[in-house]
Amino acid sequence: MSLSFAILTVSDRSFAGQREDRSGPALARAVAERGWTVVETDLVPDDIEAIRSALLAWSRRPDIAVILTTGGTGFGPRDVTPEATRQVIQREAPGLAEAMRAASLRITPHAMLSRAVAGIRGRTLIVNLPGSPKAAVENFAVIAPVLPHAVQLLRGDAAAEQGHRTAA
Repeated sequence: MSLSFAILTVSDRSFAGQREDRSGPALARAVAERGWTVVETDLVPDDIEAIRSALLAWSRRPDIAVILTTGGTGFGPRDVTPEATRQVIQREAPGLAEAMRAASLRITPHAMLSRAVAGIRGRTLIVNLPGSPKAAVENFAVIAPVLPHAVQLLRGDAAAEQGHRTAA
């Protein structure tokens, strides 16, 4: 199944030109390696309204199935990506964030400091990923296997039911 993505990097320093955005491009490569398409990317500061505005605009677009954010999910005073995401989503998808944290805990105890959330707005899935390029790609790899089925379900695709097992 072909999937289309938008990637939003959230970083004050990258937005100000003080640091190169490496996470957004790393995620774009990870998406492309799976044969999927990135149709939009952007870079915003750690600002609730800027994040919220991008998420709302992209979630209205029928050509974007999954929005990945990178950055702003930690304990820093300006880390507000989860708060902005919660203002946009209509339903949470906690299993995705739980799976990413569980897998990351096998790599670093700092994973328990992630406040990342995932959820649904309309027919679009929104997932917060860490700001580190390495961690963003590792977390994406955790959820990537279920994304085609998740999008099938969100889009009401009749083939989605074929992925469900029946009790014996």
